[in-house]
Parts: sequence; C-alpha cells; structure tokens
Amino acid sequence: MEKHTLILSLALIGTPAALAQEDWDTWPPRAYLLKSLTEAVPDILDFYHPETGRFGTEPWICLDQNVLFPLAAAWAIRDPANPWYHSDQVLQAIAGGGEALVDAMDDAGMWLFKKKDGSTWGQIHMPWTYSRWIRAYALVRDALPAATRAKWEKGLRLGFTGICKYMEDGPHNIPTHHAMALYIAGECFDNQEWKQAAAAFMARIVRAQDPVGFWSEHFGPVVGYNDVYVDALGVYYHFSKDPVVLEALRRAGQFHASVLWPDGTSVAAIDERQTYSGAIYGGNVGFTWTPEGRGFLLMQMARWAGPERRAVGADYAASLLLYSGDGPFVAPPADRAEGMVVLGKNDALIRRRKPWQWALSGYACPPVQSRWIQDRQNLVDLYHDSLGLVAGGGNTKLQPYWSTFTVGDPALLRHQPGDEAPGFVPTIDLRWTPDDAEIANHDAVSVLTARYGEVSCQVSVEARAGGTLRVTYQAPRGRRVEAHLPLLRRAAALRTATGRTVALDEEPVLLDAAAIGEHFVFAGLKVTMPPGASLRWPARPHNPYAKDGAATLAEARLVLVLPFTETDEHAVILSHQPEEAPPTKH
Repeated sequence: MEKHTLILSLALIGTPAALAQEDWDTWPPRAYLLKSLTEAVPDILDFYHPETGRFGTEPWICLDQNVLFPLAAAWAIRDPANPWYHSDQVLQAIAGGGEALVDAMDDAGMWLFKKKDGSTWGQIHMPWTYSRWIRAYALVRDALPAATRAKWEKGLRLGFTGICKYMEDGPHNIPTHHAMALYIAGECFDNQEWKQAAAAFMARIVRAQDPVGFWSEHFGPVVGYNDVYVDALGVYYHFSKDPVVLEALRRAGQFHASVLWPDGTSVAAIDERQTYSGAIYGGNVGFTWTPEGRGFLLMQMARWAGPERRAVGADYAASLLLYSGDGPFVAPPADRAEGMVVLGKNDALIRRRKPWQWALSGYACPPVQSRWIQDRQNLVDLYHDSLGLVAGGGNTKLQPYWSTFTVGDPALLRHQPGDEAPGFVPTIDLRWTPDDAEIANHDAVSVLTARYGEVSCQVSVEARAGGTLRVTYQAPRGRRVEAHLPLLRRAAALRTATGRTVALDEEPVLLDAAAIGEHFVFAGLKVTMPPGASLRWPARPHNPYAKDGAATLAEARLVLVLPFTETDEHAVILSHQPEEAPPTKH
C-alpha cells in the first residue's frame, strides 16, 4: 500500500449523533436542503431592485447577481414543500437580474471586479458569476420572455467565447471553475468545441492533483481553495458523467476528512493560500459522488446544523439539491483519544492525544512575489478540545512574528500601512521561511527540524499527563535566532501571573518575562513564560484580499517571542485553566 493511501485512512475526525437520525441516514437530506433554500428566497427578493435588475446593496458588484442560481433552483424544483415552484415573482426577478448583467458587461463580456469596500481589480470574466448565470439559464430558459432570453443569450455567448480561451491556462482554481461553466454552456448552446475544451481541461486538472488528494497552486496544499476544484469537478460530473474525475473526487474527500480539527474546522498550517477560519467546512457537491464523500458531508452538515437544524446557505442547498449523487454513505472513523495522519512522504503530520491535537507542516519553499501565495513560515498549529485552535493558524506575508523561527533581524520585514504593491521578497538580513524541513514522530513526541541557511532549528510537541502540552524550541545560541508562538486572539485581554490585566486592542503591547511572571492566562489557556521570553501584540497579517493589505485586530496574533541569545532551548507548557470571569480591559 502506498504511503499516501495508508495515512489518509487514519483520519482523526468523529461521527456526530445526528448521522444516526432517521431522516439523515442516506444522501441527500432533501427535506432539510429544500427548507434551507425556500426559506432564503424572501430575503433574496427583498434585495432585488426591479428598476435596474440588480440585487444587493450599494456599491453594486457583479457578484451580487450570484443569487440568480438559487432563485432559479427554487423556481424549478417541483415539490409540495416548495412554494416558489414556477413563481412569476421569482421568474421576473431572475429575468431582470440576467439583463442587468448584460447591461453591465463590456464588449468582451467582462465586468469590473469591484468589491464592497470600493476597491477595484480590473475587468474580469467573473467565474463565480458566470457559472451561476449559466446554471440559472439552464433551468429557466424556456420560461423567459423572448426578448429577455435573446438578451441573455447574446451576453452569455459573448462571455463564454472569451472564457473558452482560458482553457489553455495552467491548473488554477479560476480556470477550473470556468471549465465547469463552459461545459454547461456547451450543453445549453450545443457547442461541441466548448464541451471538448472543458473536458480536456478537466482531464489536466485531474492529472495535476497530488496523490494525497489536494491541488497546489505553488507548493503544497491549498486547503480552502481545494473546495473550488472539488466543487467544479462535482458539478461538471453531474452534466458530463465523465468517469475520469471520480477517483480524484474520492481522494479529495479523504484528504479533507483527514485535515479536520475535532470541531470541524480545517488545519491551516499546511495551507499556502488562506489563514485559519473558525467556520465549519461543509464540503460541496463534489463529495456526493462517492460513499466516503457523502459520509463526510453528512458529518459536517450535522456539525453545522446542530440540534436546532440551522439552515445552510441557499446557493449551497441549491447545488446539492440539483447536482448531487445519491446513495448510502461510509461514516468517517469515530472520535478517538489518539491517532495520527501523515501527508505524503512526511510532508505534514497531524497528531491526536486527547485533549490536544497538533499539526506540523514540513512544506518548505522560498517566498514568492505573488500576494496570493503565502510564505510557508508557520510550521505549528495547536488545538485543545475545550478551547479550539489556540496557536498557529496559517501563514501570511511581511509578518516575521508569524514565523516559527527567524534568523536575523525581524524588524526588517514589515508591511507599510496603505502600500498596495509591496515587495514581498525584499533583500534583507533575515530568513523567515525554512529552506527545508523534516518531520519525525516518536512514541510521545512529534519533532520538526527546519534549516534556515546554515542554521538548524527544531521544535517538538509532546502531550503530557495532566492535560498539559509541552512545546520545546531548540536553536544554536548567539546566531540571532528567535522562535515565535503566535496565539490566536480569542479574547480582548489576558491576565498575567503578577495579577495585571493587559488589554489587546489597538495599543501595542511589549512585555518581558519579568513584567508577566511565570505565566499568563489568555481566554482559558495558561502559557508559561521561559526566562528571556517576551510577549508582543498585535502581529497583524498582510490581508491579500484587501488592496492595501489591511487586516483587523481579530486576525492579529499575540506572539510569545523566544530569543536564543543565552540559551539553546526554550520549553513552553500550555494547559487549560478555566477562568472564573473573563478579564476586563483597563
């Protein structure tokens, strides 16, 4: 058995009790999904402006029209529980919404990529909008007024003529989504060239998948954006029944199940694109075509819905109702006190020793200039059952205090507020990403060794008796090395062992071990302070989705800084210490 197959069978996830409920014993849970869709329609219609055909709030952006798809699904699905089936009100909104897209496009079928914050990113065949527009067209075209249908078709043909040219691009999430939509357009307009181009591109995407089950856009997994690939392949398979994609969908389902924390969120240390999100990853229609994927979806849906059966989003529900595979599911492994996942050839490790779980990332590569590809700097994520993810949480750029180790002067690397085009790979006297990394796992300890030029550093993680976690950092003294433990901001203040309450707001904080004492407590997490350590706040990330890179305080990290000036080892002990009352700011 190949390594990647063996390791993915050891997923550390659990099976919620909701999976055993009678109405969720097979896929899809149609009644739940239909209720989620139909109950969302009034809110969507409330934001429709019939005088313009536009949805949403000002400033209008083309993505506001994405609601055309769930509206079309609600209009098209015939079911006694669907009050919107063939609703004239809904059809009129759909018709006007499509016309608004034609009115806003340029001569190439593009729209201005504008965001709600007012920033603009140039003209684009917006993939998320085109895919929803063509899917809406496939559902309602025969019911559209003749003039509206002609206007839609003129705009759609113009746009997809341009989109077809992207089928020569390399593997990336945007052209993959385009390919899915192009295939549907080929079906709708009986255009074999479009269908063949889309099918050829999807075959290339399948070949580009890593055997572990993810796609990379530079080096290593893109956990969040993997969703785009899986979704596009899943919808494509519904329309094409192209068997080439099924094995890729199975591997992707296994990968996503293997990189979950116990609360259903995803490991971020291994992700080259996005930082940690506290949202439960719900999967998509691509998971519905295999029994393993359907089990993953039901598990995550049960976590999301909770006992009160909270509704999923209308777009998500529509896709699952219209394009799902169906049938029995294979439930993921039950929660366990211990377990381990290793990705690839020891490229990353996720280990469980209740109540702790941790991830070590050995993906190492040089930083790149692209704002979207994050520096592989944070090598350690730490999770506690009662606290959630407490440390790590992914990678960023221009922020050395998110790096597990730095060699040189961290003050040389920072983002200048407001700079929209920074140099992300400056020539400075600092190494903040490892040149290479190796992971070893022993009886009770996981060890990662990272090399920064000629300097070798090591971090080890060990769950100990009494519910404590020991994180040990080792590096040669006197070589300008620092270790950093970035803690997620889960509260507005912390309490030191000296009795001081420290606010974590816009005011910078820099405290040494003498000011803090032997430990501090932060939102129920007790962290010891080794001699010589200091605590600094806020270490903000560079936000690639904001043109000026600005990030909020919620995204910042509280960083324990461990310099190797007079020692070659720092040990930090973490434990859960429930607080009688949360600290208040002063």
